[in-house]
Amino acid sequence: MQARLAEFIEKLQRAKTLDDLRSVILGLRDHFQIEHLVYHSVNSTGQQDAVLTYAPDWVERYIREDYARIDPVVQGCFRRFNPVDWKRLDWSGRQARSFLTDALDAGVGNQGYSVPIRGPNGQFAMFTVSDRRSDDNWAKFTAEHMSDLILVSHFVNQKALEIERGTDYYAMQSLSPREVDVLTMLAMGLNRAQAADSLAISEHTLRAYVESARFKLGANNTTQAVARAIAEGLVLL
Repeated sequence: MQARLAEFIEKLQRAKTLDDLRSVILGLRDHFQIEHLVYHSVNSTGQQDAVLTYAPDWVERYIREDYARIDPVVQGCFRRFNPVDWKRLDWSGRQARSFLTDALDAGVGNQGYSVPIRGPNGQFAMFTVSDRRSDDNWAKFTAEHMSDLILVSHFVNQKALEIERGTDYYAMQSLSPREVDVLTMLAMGLNRAQAADSLAISEHTLRAYVESARFKLGANNTTQAVARAIAEGLVLL
């Protein structure tokens, strides 16, 4: 199984177009032996791209009815950083239950697992697998394949961004020395009050530096800004 997954990742890295990406995703669906696999991305300007295996009629209806605004999967992933099993989401609302009925009728599947992805410059994406299985069988599937699904989701997102931009490089605005100081203090585990005290600035000023750095790094919150600054080598510990 691992050898086949490595083979798919190699194919993914060779993909040059969205059609190539669709072909690889079809192969991944067969590899994981699931009914559906979806990759959906929204960049900072609102432009959307999707590579998926749902029936065209369902995709058209989803767009026409603007289901994204009530879909608990989309709304739940937008508020999370960790992968989520669909059964853990809130389906209690009338609109959510009605949407679920439509999705099940369209063959989406009663089980699903989605990985939220945050990319550069405010990009948000989701990588989803779904199927029609019992709760016990689905629990076994996710336990067995969770790490592989997370790994593949980020490879797919990286390749999709590369195809969209024509390169895997993206320009990042440089941080000011003070912004680096602030993120360094936070990365060391200091809270905002402690960081402000160490830098001899007010918490209000520190908050301004944090927000400026967060914007430059395309991060959704302070934790992500610190993590991204460390990953990019902008903050050294």
